[in-house]
Order: sequence, then structure tokens, then C-alpha cells
Amino acid sequence: MKPLIGITCNYNEDNGIGRLTCLGMEGQDWNFLAGDYVYSIERAGGIPVLIPQCSSEEQISSLLDRLDGVLISGGHDVDPQHYNARLKSCCGDLSPKRDRQDIAVVRCAYQKKLPILAICRGIQIMNVAFGGTLYQDLALEGGFEYHSCRTSPRNNRVHEILTDEGSILRAVFGDRLRVNSYHHQGVRDLGTNVSAAAIRKMGLSKALSLQAAIHFQWAFNGTRK
Repeated sequence: MKPLIGITCNYNEDNGIGRLTCLGMEGQDWNFLAGDYVYSIERAGGIPVLIPQCSSEEQISSLLDRLDGVLISGGHDVDPQHYNARLKSCCGDLSPKRDRQDIAVVRCAYQKKLPILAICRGIQIMNVAFGGTLYQDLALEGGFEYHSCRTSPRNNRVHEILTDEGSILRAVFGDRLRVNSYHHQGVRDLGTNVSAAAIRKMGLSKALSLQAAIHFQWAFNGTRK
């Protein structure tokens, strides 16, 4: 059987989405997701299952019991209160309700030993879920210049990342590969039992930006039966 892969949705309480698309009406909130996540899971041999906002962590746990893996998708910035920091003006738009659920999804999936793939905001959520911190703005707080490549098409690989020896990324792609970046925030201090799987050297920047991926160091011997 093909594995069932859950994908976390974006969430927005603004009913303007419905008015703009002519698909909804006043007073509706929205769970939504870019199609690329779904198509990529299908191309990889999985069956995508969208994870909407749930009413409780018990609902999340019950849903994850039926899945073989989880993808934490991209989206808004992560609220600094989740890593005990003060909100600064450089922080972008927030989705507090989604933050709480995504953190719960990561922790629950970890407890159930489900494989997790995190993309963009998902990387930051994973780190925060295990006690790590973030730069609220990579340029203003971290001094990382030329970080976001939004002027380039999303499929144009504009910079190189270096994978860590012993990581899954190294096993799949080798020691380096080229990617694009759209990050506004980024990993600052790593959480408990979290390590960097790849880094990008930021030219004349003060340090290395942990931007590409993180992985958890626990034994996992295949998908759930």
C-alpha cells in the first residue's frame, strides 16, 4: 500500500480570501495549501492527506495514528512568544492558531516516531517545538545579507548549501547542492536533540545560516505497518 503522508495547511481567518476567489462568503475561515506539496507527495509515491485546523490535540493524535509520515509546510512567520522572545517590528505576519497546532503536530509525530519533512516555516516550527529559537528577521537580527532570492523564479537554483556528514541529505544528494531561498526568518539556537543537516555560507556574513534543513537524532526503522 502507498504511504499516507499528512501535510499541514495554511490557516487564515480573513474572509477576504473567499470574496477574492468568489468561492466563499462573509464569516468563513480558510484552510488552504499550495498544490506543489500535494503533487510532490504523489510523484514520490505517497498519498497526500491535508491536515486542517483540528479542535483538539486528541484529534491530531488520532489523525496521526492513521498516517505514515508528516510534511510541515511553509507559511507565515512563527510567533516569538513560542521561544520566549519579544515581538519586534521586523517580524512578519503571524498565524497564532496555526503555530499552536503545527507545534502540536511536530511533537505528536515525534512521540509516535513518524518521519517528518519540514519546508521553510516548517523548519522553524520544528526547531521551536523542541526549545530552539529563531531570528525574527535574518537580515536585521542576524546580519545575513542577500538571503531571500524572491527576485528569482522559484525553480531557479541560485546558491549552494553544504550538507552535514552523516545526514540523510548527504546520503541522498552528496556533500553539496544548489537551491533557492525564500526565508524571512531562520534558525538561531538549535533545540534539544536537533542538529543542522545543511548550511549555506553567507558570503561576508558573520556566521553560517542554518537554513536548509534540520533532522532529529532518533532511531527509526521504517514506516508504520
